Amino acid sequence: MTDTKGKVVAVNGNMVSVEFDGKVSLNEVGYVKVDGKSLKGEVIRIRGNTAQMQIYEMTNGISTDCTVEFTGDLLSVEVGPGLLGQVYDGLQNPLPLLAEHSGYFLERGVYLPALDENKKWEFTPTAKEGAKVMAGDAVGTVPEGPFTHKIQVPYGFLGTYTIKKIVKAGSYKIHDTIATLVDEKGKSHDICMSFKWPVKRAVNCYAERLMPKEPMVTKVRLIDTFFPVAKGGTYCIPGPFGAGKTVLQHTTSRNADVDIVIIAACGERAGEVVETLTEFPELKDPRTGRSLMERTIIICNTSSMPVASREASCYTGVTLAEYYRQMGLHVLLLADSTSRWAQAMREMSGRLEEIPGEEAFPAYLESTIASFYERAGIVKLRDGETGSVTIGGTVSPAGGNFEEPVTQATLKVVGAFHGLSRERSDARRYPSIDPLDSWSKYHSVIKAELVEYARSVYRRGAEVNSMMKVVGEEGTSLEDFITYLKSEFLDAVYMQQDSFDETEGATSIERQKYVFGKVIEILGSSFSVKEKDEARTFFNQLRQNFIDMNYKVFQSAEFKAAEKNLDKTLKDHGTELGEEVKALLKDGE
Repeated sequence: MTDTKGKVVAVNGNMVSVEFDGKVSLNEVGYVKVDGKSLKGEVIRIRGNTAQMQIYEMTNGISTDCTVEFTGDLLSVEVGPGLLGQVYDGLQNPLPLLAEHSGYFLERGVYLPALDENKKWEFTPTAKEGAKVMAGDAVGTVPEGPFTHKIQVPYGFLGTYTIKKIVKAGSYKIHDTIATLVDEKGKSHDICMSFKWPVKRAVNCYAERLMPKEPMVTKVRLIDTFFPVAKGGTYCIPGPFGAGKTVLQHTTSRNADVDIVIIAACGERAGEVVETLTEFPELKDPRTGRSLMERTIIICNTSSMPVASREASCYTGVTLAEYYRQMGLHVLLLADSTSRWAQAMREMSGRLEEIPGEEAFPAYLESTIASFYERAGIVKLRDGETGSVTIGGTVSPAGGNFEEPVTQATLKVVGAFHGLSRERSDARRYPSIDPLDSWSKYHSVIKAELVEYARSVYRRGAEVNSMMKVVGEEGTSLEDFITYLKSEFLDAVYMQQDSFDETEGATSIERQKYVFGKVIEILGSSFSVKEKDEARTFFNQLRQNFIDMNYKVFQSAEFKAAEKNLDKTLKDHGTELGEEVKALLKDGE
């Protein structure tokens, strides 16, 4: 705590105006004293000697008689070994321990240590006495789950330091001194295995920021092939309620080619959070065969916290992601849903009496969203390793209207757009990403020309489908009807995926390339069918043969048998591959 004190002069919802005497900084943490409790808040605006604070608790009972104590510290999280597998609220309080302390209804004013202060970790020094180090450099390691956790010099240390003393290998608690550093002025600094870092300040302790190029494989065919995401990239998943955003996030977090998954449930207070908390500990990690929670951190709001905590959840999540990125790990941050965060900003902006922007959102909505997503990226560390933070945010526009401000502000800064469709969701076409509206700026795992050819077939088929709704099937030529059947075939056998099946729910890149090649051959072929009923029967059989193959383990005897049946069906109908596709497939070899 500092000597700066304050007194509450006004209360407006969860915003409190405080007159102070001394020095106060923006984003500084202060505690309002009420009913024998200290309620945590953050300074969001300063006017003269009056500070507006957003309080992260219910403000019942706060009056002009209440005093405020300022800490001098910015809103921060504690980083160190022991984060993985934890479930936190937006202020990094461990929810299981809060529940033990308070029961079903969490008490306000209760703040618990984010990390276990009594657990001992097996520390192994990697730096020697006399070595020169800087902020972010590793001085030792401890094992944490399946990873080697690097103990780093705190990010707030400026300049070069000399290691004066470092402990020997052994068991230590996170707050035990493990090294003594001497700065350029000769002053000594003791460091331990944990430290705090402000959540609204990006971590920049790296050598170089790189262009995201390497695909982040999700094993969802529609994403990896048509709308890919790069490691260190950004993407958003807007869609109406019930369109499958949460299911898609669960599938991605289970199968994504990343080391660590952080879920920031910044706006979902009901079924989605309960589902996440109950399912994740039961999910098996395909990479290790152990619990997925061993490499997952969940951050979620509770019903007893006001809307301001939604913002804290997002920043807490991205700060923890940057911390593990500094160890040379690849991290995926899933924010669900940023619409709730934006609504919290709108609410607070109204209480601050700021000039509103479109739909009463604050005028700085776009810049705030951009500053969050720009903390994604892939970086080269000073030791030569690379680490990345990939950010995927869901948006819940009212009525599925993608023209609303939050969706539009997000689209301006992300690298991929996975727009969910109510029509596809109602038709049980999973994932319900609309192939016509979605896009990606990143490179696909499949050759670009082949992907574009498949897209063109799908677009033409969608046009024929729209035309048939007007003129009917009888008013459509056989050639157009076959184009429509090809687009439906592509949708059914490749774009749709059964997430509940172990084999079909996760398609490796090797399998995607192989299967997509066979899909392209079918899309680019002509068939000896004379009438529409015959064409429909043929494509139904073709689709069933292909789906049977999708459920078989890749290159197993069952897979090859299903593939043989598929080839027989094609041969029986005089399949002839077009010259355009022949050239594309030849160039792609």
